[in-house]
Amino acid sequence: MARVELAELAAFVAVADHLSFTRAAHQLGLSLPTVSLTVKALEDRLDVRLFNRTTRSVALTEAGERLLAEIQPLLQGVDDAIESVNRYRDKPIGTLRLAVSRTFATRVLAQLIKPFLDEYPEIRLDLEIDDTNIDIVRHRFDAGIRVGDMVERDMKVISVFDPFRLIVVASPVYLAGKPAPVRPEDLRGHNCIRYRLPHDGSIQRWIVERSGRQTEIAVEGSLIVNDFDLMMGAALDGVGVAYLSEPLIQGALADRKLIRVLPGWGHTLQGIYLYHPSRRQVPMPLLVFLRFIKEWRKTK
Repeated sequence: MARVELAELAAFVAVADHLSFTRAAHQLGLSLPTVSLTVKALEDRLDVRLFNRTTRSVALTEAGERLLAEIQPLLQGVDDAIESVNRYRDKPIGTLRLAVSRTFATRVLAQLIKPFLDEYPEIRLDLEIDDTNIDIVRHRFDAGIRVGDMVERDMKVISVFDPFRLIVVASPVYLAGKPAPVRPEDLRGHNCIRYRLPHDGSIQRWIVERSGRQTEIAVEGSLIVNDFDLMMGAALDGVGVAYLSEPLIQGALADRKLIRVLPGWGHTLQGIYLYHPSRRQVPMPLLVFLRFIKEWRKTK
């Protein structure tokens, strides 16, 4: 049997992780035909089919599952070996792959990209917007950023955003001629904009508390979205009442474009955390990013 190329194994793992040749090509920075031909070359070299392909789906064969289980630790060992050499460089080099929740990415992280890359020009930053709670280990991300209660317990974490409140708001346009909700049960008489959680497709629960009393309201409404910016836009346009994070709408509250209803009621969520696997050797690009974030937090 001819020697298997490392590039072939990397392409195989990427396709196996995503169960998609297209997404694997995006991750690897290669064209779709190149990834397809690379995997086909590996199958020909091994004389075994690794994937079952249809026009709509990709699935591992039994042989593919066995190969994946065997080579993932080996590829991680290669990554660790290369990373050990990186520590001897004056300037860190390599790729940092992050899976980041959309709201944090657009509202906070976007402002930090240029300063970080200016400080570490040899690092390539690969950001993926993700609100589905993707498995960062399986999909070979170095770290993720999301709300704390969504982070697996075996991860190392650092805080990047303090705990915040979800509050109920509406625009003056919507409230014109309507009695503003004062008690949680008043929401049953209003058009409420609901949010579908991307990670499991369920509808977000409206939970509020005040003075130690917590209640959940079963709300109804004519609009369901899976994006907080879209929800905020609909609330600003007067579509209905929305349940949104206070930091996201601070500007709209200050400008009186949105008005808080249910005075004193709200729900506190854990802060937002950067998390990464608890492994012995942290990749240098991630290590310097952790330091960068800690220094940035000191200025907040």
